[in-house]
Amino acid sequence: MKLSIERAALLRSLNHVQSVVERRNTIPILSNVLMKAEDGVLSLSSTDMDLEINESVAAEVSEPGTTTAPAHTFHDIVRKLPDGSSIEIELNSDNTQMTVRSGRSKFKLSCLPAGDFPELSAGDLPTGFSIPAGDLRALIDRTKFAMSTEETRYYLNGIYVHEANNEGVEVLRAVSTDGHRLARFEMPLPEGAAGMPGVILPRKAVGELRKLIEDAADVIQINLSENKVRFSFDHIVLTSKLIDGTFPDYQRVIPEGNDKIVEIDPKLFTRAIDRVSTISDGKSRALKITLQGKQMILSASSAESGSATEELEVSGDCNIEIGFNAKYLLDITSQIEGEGCRLTLADSASPTIIQDSSDPSSLYVLMPLRV
Repeated sequence: MKLSIERAALLRSLNHVQSVVERRNTIPILSNVLMKAEDGVLSLSSTDMDLEINESVAAEVSEPGTTTAPAHTFHDIVRKLPDGSSIEIELNSDNTQMTVRSGRSKFKLSCLPAGDFPELSAGDLPTGFSIPAGDLRALIDRTKFAMSTEETRYYLNGIYVHEANNEGVEVLRAVSTDGHRLARFEMPLPEGAAGMPGVILPRKAVGELRKLIEDAADVIQINLSENKVRFSFDHIVLTSKLIDGTFPDYQRVIPEGNDKIVEIDPKLFTRAIDRVSTISDGKSRALKITLQGKQMILSASSAESGSATEELEVSGDCNIEIGFNAKYLLDITSQIEGEGCRLTLADSASPTIIQDSSDPSSLYVLMPLRV
């Protein structure tokens, strides 16, 4: 294998693929990136056995070949080379060492056989559809914050994506919950998604996918089966195993009898929560909301720090006192991009529904705290 490649193009691809590689690996080959050079293209792949990223980048290939090199070391070398430089990569005759040259710099990296590299992307993925990159970004952003990090309830450690029916309209729905809050987002069902299995996208796959699609092209192609999913866009393919578990019946968590409705400017609300919660302490970050007619009073107190209150005007007319975890409330209100944030409440002990007044695609449920 022998090739020449621009530093910027190689670094961008290495940034993507090396992030999957765990720093500590008991299996040496999983610390490496698989490199295939042929027909003017260098393909880079990495995996942790649950998630695989493959990315192709243009290169001047004078001798095709395949090898694996230490992912993090290779990435650090390329990152530290000067901007605008050209990099030459050459594999020795017995495929055990790779030489990296740029200007007056020269590095030799030990290689492992490409045949030892595991392949995750094989297998049939019968369901296929495509969605706009902006919609996929919204789906992730509106739900990822509510994913659980509790390993014992592993089936909550991701986003549940499935086909659903909302008042006679078929939708693609994403749901996440950690038991304290629930986030739901839905969009029109894409062509080809009818009959898809309900799948739970793992937390790590969600995080990597969101980084990759930050500047993605217009459309993301999605193929999936009951235990695997693949996202294809630009020159990148991300394949992930799915969480093998049953997502709970989340519909039972969404209250139906809440009859007290208030609306407030989400930006003012978010900034006020942030200011008042500076005083709150402990894990619960307790914040009390007192509604008195058209007035909302936010308050927090701490034995060590003191107390804080702030008054806001709301539309609606109800009287209620309820407490929330300030961080959980901020996570939700910061997702609301419209002019109005609607809170639908029942009493101080029941879950509250929070929505963007002008965007019915998202719905959030937050459990109250005793304050």
